[in-house]
Amino acid sequence: MGAPLAVELDRSSPVPLYFQLAQTIENAIIGGELAPGDRFENELALAKRLNLSRPTTRRAIQELVDKGLLVRKRGVGTQVVQSAVHRPVELTSLFDDLARAGQSPTTKLLDYQVAVPAEDVAAELNLQPGSEVASIRRLRSTNGEPLALMTNHIPVDLAPDPDELEAHGLYHALRARGVHIRLARQRIGAKAASKAEASLLDEKTGAPLLTMNRTAFDDSGSAVEFGSHCYRASRYYFDTTVVDR
Repeated sequence: MGAPLAVELDRSSPVPLYFQLAQTIENAIIGGELAPGDRFENELALAKRLNLSRPTTRRAIQELVDKGLLVRKRGVGTQVVQSAVHRPVELTSLFDDLARAGQSPTTKLLDYQVAVPAEDVAAELNLQPGSEVASIRRLRSTNGEPLALMTNHIPVDLAPDPDELEAHGLYHALRARGVHIRLARQRIGAKAASKAEASLLDEKTGAPLLTMNRTAFDDSGSAVEFGSHCYRASRYYFDTTVVDR
């Protein structure tokens, strides 16, 4: 464990001290000051250092345990765990979002096939009968932990080579081919993990997964990609802003 976390508490504020402490620790985790695997300061030592009661300190830590940011381990103490991936609902690539956030994304190509697609896929991509697509299935991980299973269907004349898909994100490969994705239609939902999905994502069978289906269009309005993704709900969430009309 490194130097103790710097904490400033405003004792004149109406905001409870436990909440101020929890927010400071959470911001340090999200900002990377406390990294996954770091051991956190002993509860008693922290209370003494900050001149707080032990129940106040315990409540702050429990808030973060409940959020999945800290974990208590017998014989080890309290440790920082992998923080959830926060992703705004925007037209961006998951690979690019993770890279910008310093999350060290990696990709494992699970399947790559070229064939005439099922009717629903052909309809999403507005393809002529008999047209072929490249159907790609990948496992996306961040900081060494599995995060998402992604299946994408791309018209065969636009499809990247298999080796490109492990080095870069799909949208990066499409941009390299001169494809500019202008807009997308997407649907966000949820499902229970199948046995195969749970095994790949390091979850229990039946664990909740977030789902997203997206059809992306280029500058000319042509559909260039249809994707069906599922994400670990314990590690991932979408963020939206809503306004009053």
